[in-house]
Parts: sequence; structure tokens; C-alpha cells
Amino acid sequence: MVGVMRRASFTDMNCSVAQSLEIVGEWWTLLIIRDALFGVTRFDEFSTRLGIARNVLTQRLDTLVEHGVMTKEPYQDNPVRYDYRLTDKGRDLWTVITALRQWGDKWTTDGGAPVESTHACGNTMTVEPHCSACGERVETADLRVRPGPGARENNPLNGLRSRNAQPS
Repeated sequence: MVGVMRRASFTDMNCSVAQSLEIVGEWWTLLIIRDALFGVTRFDEFSTRLGIARNVLTQRLDTLVEHGVMTKEPYQDNPVRYDYRLTDKGRDLWTVITALRQWGDKWTTDGGAPVESTHACGNTMTVEPHCSACGERVETADLRVRPGPGARENNPLNGLRSRNAQPS
């Protein structure tokens, strides 16, 4: 008999990536957010578009609502049905979705991008890391880590730099 694999909890880890994964790191979650960014709001729409099991969709939507990524508002009384809409917190994930799509377009597709995201001007949109002060593109070889305002004492990430990264 195959055992059930339990997901590790990152709640005690002093890392914003780990804390984010607590909320959006489960399978299907980012696909739900992707569809919500393009206007999908109803349970049945998510279920049909994604082909996701209803119990899994319920769990993912409940988690997103619990963490303030989405709101849940009734749009029908009998039976009660809900609209799920992204909050500002949820809409802020568009850069994550875009960066993940860019990575997938580059590394997981043989025939090129399945879809292209474009700006209103018609040109392809990209997400690239830039320095907030000088505006220069940040390459992985330039990356350093220092304690932030939420750092705990003896944080294992403090003082790291990208030793193995190669500039693009």
C-alpha cells in the first residue's frame, strides 16, 4: 500500500518565499489565481476550465479566502452560490504568474509560448528584476541577501550571496 505523502509546513520558517508557499504553493492554486486574473469568478467556471476535482477546488478557494487573497460573495440564494474575486493581495500575484509563465515558455515548451501576454501597446510583456534605486537589471551573480526588518536572529539566509549563479 502506498502511503499518503504529507506536505511540510513552512509556518515557522523566517522566509517570505516559504510563507508565500504556505498560501499559494499547493497544486492548482496558481492556476485558480491565473484564471481569476482573467475574470473567472464562479466555482463552476473554475471547475470546468481547470478540470479540477470539486473537493480540491473547494479547499483551494477556502484557503485563498482565509488568507485574504480572494473574497467570497453570494450571487444566488437558492441554492447559495458564490463569486470568488481577487483582492489587492491576490491581484499582486500577477507578477508571479507572469514570471512563472515566462520561465515555462523558455524551459518547458518545444514549439514556443502557448499564449503571449501583451501590453495595451501590443508588445510582449515581461517581468525582469531591476534595482529599485538605479534601475539596472539585476543578474543572479549580483544578488546579495541582508537582514530585512522582519528577520529573526540567526536567520540561515543572512549573508548569503549567489555563489553558483551565472550571469545571463
